[in-house]
Amino acid sequence: MITAADVSWSYAAGPVVAGVHVRTEPGRVLGLVGPNGSGKTTLLRLLHGALRTPTGRIEVDGDDLAALGPRETARRVAVVVQEPAGESTMSVAEMVLLGRSPRLGTFERTGARDRDVAAASLDRVGAAHLAARPYAALSGGERQRVLIARALAQEATHLLLDEPTNHLDVRYQHEVLALVQDLARTSGTCVVVVLHDLNLAARYCDDLLLLGGPASGGRVVAGGPAEDVLDPALLEPVYGIGVRPVRLEGRLHLLFEPLARPASHQPVSQPHLMEETA
Repeated sequence: MITAADVSWSYAAGPVVAGVHVRTEPGRVLGLVGPNGSGKTTLLRLLHGALRTPTGRIEVDGDDLAALGPRETARRVAVVVQEPAGESTMSVAEMVLLGRSPRLGTFERTGARDRDVAAASLDRVGAAHLAARPYAALSGGERQRVLIARALAQEATHLLLDEPTNHLDVRYQHEVLALVQDLARTSGTCVVVVLHDLNLAARYCDDLLLLGGPASGGRVVAGGPAEDVLDPALLEPVYGIGVRPVRLEGRLHLLFEPLARPASHQPVSQPHLMEETA
């Protein structure tokens, strides 16, 4: 599991993450939600060591993340971030094989087992048929599957994803998150995912952290089981929009509508201007 205690991060405008506590659990999906600028991606980067918190402590399976080297961190924590397809000339198989890098010694080349693991990872995400295709030629949903396969090839026990549904159509959004949820359930992987869509969070996350960003001083507004956090009393002040929960076939769905605003003054008619225009 990954645990974080009193972690913080500030930019020039002020704290975006302040005194945050996180605890992941094997086999469960933890979603990081909040409005734009609330610090979701910053917190995710702190959890995998891309940023170093000036306060508190982050542990991976009881070991201090700050004391782990990059290779050891990559053996334990796999990260999926958005990558422009146009920057890669690799085939899908080559892209997934990169996930084996943390498992190789200095100057060691990939071998038969590494290729077997990469092939099994592609098969696990339902993308074995893409192995020979250029990565840059894939659709958004296909690329996300390949990136998740690369993460699986690391054989890490923690999977962190930054907005994996970004720019995907509704079908691929659900396919990718269903895949991530299944990975957690079947392999006991600890999963942390940054999401914007609260209905996707309700459908695929077990637990949520609701971040308030600068408006909250960088602190967590609420954390716990997803349905407890997706409470209109918590969401409306953070997002500034009305929230109405409904249930359909036993599942929680959220409907949104603008909050009522104070009535504005009626415009004053100016007949003299109308006369001049006429």
